[in-house]
Amino acid sequence: MRLFLTALIVFAFALLPVNAQKKREMRAAWIATVAHIDWPEKDCTDPSAQKARMLTILDTLAANNMNAVIFQIRPTADAFYPSSLEPWSHWLTGQQGKMPDPYYDPLQFVIEEAHARCIEVHVWLNPYRVTNMMDTSILSRDHIFFKKPELFVKYGTQWYFDPGLDETRQFLNNVVKDIVERYDVDAIHFDDYFYPYKIRGKEFPDERSFRKYPRGYAAHQKDDWRRNNVNMVIEELQHTIKSIKPWVEFGISPFGVWRNQSSDPRGSATQAGAQNYDDLYADILKWLEEGNIDYVAPQLYWEIGKKVADYEVLAKWWSENSYGKNLYIGLYASQLVNPKAPIAYRTPNELARQMRLNERHPEIDGCAFYSTQAIMKNPQGLCDSLQQTFYRYPALTPINRNIEGDAPACPQNVRIIGNKEEALLLWNMEDEEGGCAVAYYVVYAFEGDKIGDMNNPANIICKTTARGVSLSNIPSLKNGSHTLVVTAVNKYKHESCPSDSVRY
Repeated sequence: MRLFLTALIVFAFALLPVNAQKKREMRAAWIATVAHIDWPEKDCTDPSAQKARMLTILDTLAANNMNAVIFQIRPTADAFYPSSLEPWSHWLTGQQGKMPDPYYDPLQFVIEEAHARCIEVHVWLNPYRVTNMMDTSILSRDHIFFKKPELFVKYGTQWYFDPGLDETRQFLNNVVKDIVERYDVDAIHFDDYFYPYKIRGKEFPDERSFRKYPRGYAAHQKDDWRRNNVNMVIEELQHTIKSIKPWVEFGISPFGVWRNQSSDPRGSATQAGAQNYDDLYADILKWLEEGNIDYVAPQLYWEIGKKVADYEVLAKWWSENSYGKNLYIGLYASQLVNPKAPIAYRTPNELARQMRLNERHPEIDGCAFYSTQAIMKNPQGLCDSLQQTFYRYPALTPINRNIEGDAPACPQNVRIIGNKEEALLLWNMEDEEGGCAVAYYVVYAFEGDKIGDMNNPANIICKTTARGVSLSNIPSLKNGSHTLVVTAVNKYKHESCPSDSVRY
């Protein structure tokens, strides 16, 4: 029965109209580490088992032609990498401050393995959260919480950095600076947690810092002061990142509603209970307009037709309010495995309908799936539909329109050695540094004796970080003759001109 249902679902996906795929498209998935949502598995502290599970995740994403992960490395002012600023995460080792045994660096491991699969690594940090529904006994005695308790406030059952303090902003900049300097990350990524979601009847306890550092704001302008706290750290972080590695992106994945139209005529035709601007003090539109972030990935975690927050309304609104910056839509894939999800998510094709709807808006540059647990479980044949329809062919990640960069030189001395049974395509490439360094190569194959459409991803036979590829086992090359070319893509995401062609 299960096989029959899966086949029926895949068939239903196949009946949807197939549009031409984009050659450049963001195809990302969040890897949540907080509370063992995606990785590592609960009670799994063995590095070998953790590595094996991560490789399974990356292999699954690669098999679905996905090209980016958003890896959570700082869920609660802790670290999934060796840091002199913050302790090892207890989500990794079972005890905050305890390093993996035997030792390894999870962030470096993920970067190396993801890049080897031509998958970008966007590192996901939570800026202010220190505890996650737990008391402070979980914290390492070396945590800054104990060294500088004046930086923190308690709101509800959680502790946070006080966003109103200059030292909070400086500390966060130091954390990001350390990561960007030491690791080959492709982006720094924050989600929707800035000021915490409001608790009814409770005011966020920042009155002391407001009185001490009002920065010209009057008592009735406290909300504006809070927004300014977040605005300042966003602007400073952009400068910190770009001063070190200009090609590293800074992206935000906000709650899906900036403001309701009832609060602001520029807002969306929604009636959401929370709003970025009013409740989280995150003025996303300001950051986009001023170029202080490089991409936005709003979490549109509602179904098409939902009365208070319609996916269709919000996809259109964000496409009209992204100020020319890269726009990726956050899709709620985890609802497909939630037995209590709205009926639309328990009915096959909701994500497919949303992805089709996105195609109506050229401003939308791709999607990010929350989270990888859904990809791993293939609910409702999701992976089948990706492999057979939406992500049938490989795609390059989009060039970021907020970042300047040049194309790399093209590969040289492209040649084939061996015969049809054991043929290797090889090429040479001069090594470059910084953002001009090659991230990966793209190999194209065209039937016949001419170079065809370089913008059609159906002509891409592989992406690789090596300077060579075996041709003998590529199914599309089995019959007839083909013309092959190779391009290089650098860390700025720019693609070189094609190499000289060879026949195969």
